[in-house]
Amino acid sequence: MTAERTLPAAATALTATVAVLITLVALGNITDFGTNQEFVRHVLAMDTTFQDEDLMWRAITNRTVQDAVYVAIIGWEALAALVLIAATLLWLRGLGPGGRGYDPARRATTAGLVMLLLLFGLGFMAIGGEWFAMWQSAKWNGLAAALRNVTLAGLVLILIHLPSPQWHPDRPWS
Repeated sequence: MTAERTLPAAATALTATVAVLITLVALGNITDFGTNQEFVRHVLAMDTTFQDEDLMWRAITNRTVQDAVYVAIIGWEALAALVLIAATLLWLRGLGPGGRGYDPARRATTAGLVMLLLLFGLGFMAIGGEWFAMWQSAKWNGLAAALRNVTLAGLVLILIHLPSPQWHPDRPWS
């Protein structure tokens, strides 16, 4: 591998890593539907929080709504996985002989990673963690897992947006 391809190769490997991770997360939620369905139900119901009456009005106890939220989460995970798989293929195409550059791969990776940042940062950390007070639950607390996903997605996003002549080896760096 030439020095001009080290950053794109790293971006390829890390995009593939995140793609595999979120694919397995989505697959796990589909094949073991009930486990995380209970997680989502408890978080939305706020039934394992401190039960502060000033917060409990936020609770969603309707099982149909809870299940719709869970199905939406799985759908979002699956869509992000597909976007990141496609991005990985675009990276591989860019690395291959006669590659046409990395811009399509960078755009697709950015879209998939932002989807994950929205899911785990906004959805799990902000809405689940703060709005539904998930941080108060000893049993149904997914903040550590969400933080791992946000950290990984964020680091890869930073990597693929580093300024570098490696993104455009055919153009002079200015």
